Amino acid sequence: MAHVEAVSTGRIRPTGHGALKRTGIDKRPVAGPVRLHPLGVEGDEIADLERHGGHDQAVYAFAREDYAHWEAELGRPLAPGSFGENLTTVGLDVQGARIGERWRVGTALLELTGVRIPCSVFAGFVDEPHWVRRFTEHGVPGAYLRVIEPGTVAAGDPVTVVEVPDHDLTVGYAFRAGTTRPDLLPALAAEPRLGRGLRRRLDKYLTRPS
Repeated sequence: MAHVEAVSTGRIRPTGHGALKRTGIDKRPVAGPVRLHPLGVEGDEIADLERHGGHDQAVYAFAREDYAHWEAELGRPLAPGSFGENLTTVGLDVQGARIGERWRVGTALLELTGVRIPCSVFAGFVDEPHWVRRFTEHGVPGAYLRVIEPGTVAAGDPVTVVEVPDHDLTVGYAFRAGTTRPDLLPALAAEPRLGRGLRRRLDKYLTRPS
């Protein structure tokens, strides 16, 4: 059964990367149940509210199975939260999940809205050469989710997919559209639950000079 391996939160810390020079990307697993609310995870701090957080990016999920590639390539184990995710899942196909899909996680109901696009702060945190390019080429970004029904979640709680839209706009598709294949963006207009990050990219693409 799909379940949560860990729930992770972080505090804002200084960084030498990015424009703000501070970040909340350093997430660590917490013990016991944690409250998920419409603006995020209780106890989790977000420095860049323009690009992260908010209703459409309240929770970031990454699959334990998707860490396997990076553990092999980097030659080291990756603990939950290593990529700044709030929920590390096991047994859930996050890459193949569809935009607009809904998950019951603990007592909360979450809705998949978008994907993580790598940035300089992420690269600095991971501290690996050419990280943005490598992460983009691998194309497995994890998923952003909004909180439809607030609730609590703890390590070991089940993750149940309760609603799947009738389209093929997966996390993998959305990531390609938002990075290397902008020509794929128009198809995302068919999903009304699309989050603000991808919506901005879609609008910019549709209004570009001809």
